[in-house]
Amino acid sequence: MALSKVDFNNINVTPAASKALKWNASANGFETGDIGGSMVLLKTLTASDEANRQFHTGTSGVVLDDTYSSYIWKFIDIHPETNAAQFTFNGSADAGSNYNVTKTTTHFAASHAEDNSEAQIAYDTGRDLAQQTGAQNISNEVGSGNDECGVGTLQLFNPSSTTFVKHFICTTNFYHASDLVLNNYIAGYFNTTSAITGIIFSMSSGNFNGTIKMYGIL
Repeated sequence: MALSKVDFNNINVTPAASKALKWNASANGFETGDIGGSMVLLKTLTASDEANRQFHTGTSGVVLDDTYSSYIWKFIDIHPETNAAQFTFNGSADAGSNYNVTKTTTHFAASHAEDNSEAQIAYDTGRDLAQQTGAQNISNEVGSGNDECGVGTLQLFNPSSTTFVKHFICTTNFYHASDLVLNNYIAGYFNTTSAITGIIFSMSSGNFNGTIKMYGIL
């Protein structure tokens, strides 16, 4: 009996996309769609000594509607011009004309100093929000040294819903101005049934540098 040879270099092991029901907010019902965890890059903005970076629907490459069930922003090497400034975000319900949506949030952080003098995890009552419209802090006193920066992820769920509040989860890791690593965990909701149509990132003081990428999640 002859043996068959297998060309392992040409084997396709990519799983086929599965089908499942997904929610369509504009139609107020479920529809059949692909599931596979596809992450679609929608927009990349680079800050070079900028006061803020905005992602609002209607601008080039930005959709923030029911095209995707959730949206993710990745921020990479965020470097403040002002030492000990805080990286923040806020939401808009009018496509970027105003960033002042009411929020309720939680905030806790884990930290560890370079010299091992500090190592703790704690809830931070000074950085959470209770029905406030101001920007949400997602870092604590980022260092502005030449080699100091931070990274993180923000995910916003079903922003186009006109029925429910809009939940978000954020995780960041920054070089604190006092020479320690600070890992922040923030979560909450925009307390509105209006669609969220814009997100803004900025420092609490001064400008910043870095890259922010926006993705849609199928």
